[in-house]
Amino acid sequence: MSFFDKIFGGKEEESEKSPVWKYIESEEDLKKAIESSFTQKIGIFKHSTSCFISKTVLRNFEKEIQNLAQKPELYFLDLLAYRAISNKIAEDLQIRHESPQFLVIENGKVINNASHQHISAEQIV
Repeated sequence: MSFFDKIFGGKEEESEKSPVWKYIESEEDLKKAIESSFTQKIGIFKHSTSCFISKTVLRNFEKEIQNLAQKPELYFLDLLAYRAISNKIAEDLQIRHESPQFLVIENGKVINNASHQHISAEQIV
């Protein structure tokens, strides 16, 4: 791993999946996530894997989540790999696309959302 990869995060890091997340990789995954919001609040983190700011926000968010006593149900969407799903979220939930972005969904509706430095675990607790 190069010096810059250590600082900014490299490809090695991208291939690892965190146990914090359920991954949205299809429209069916998105449908299941939305259905789950009818029994509990869920969060969807929309992340651009090529953006330094998004990587930093993601790391900080994951640290915050680890410190919560009760772990919320969280979903992760890789915007570069699944842009069509991100577009579907924006259209179906009537929420403007941003990156990075965290959406809190309850009963199939966005009840809270934030982007960039405003993303916080406090949104879903």
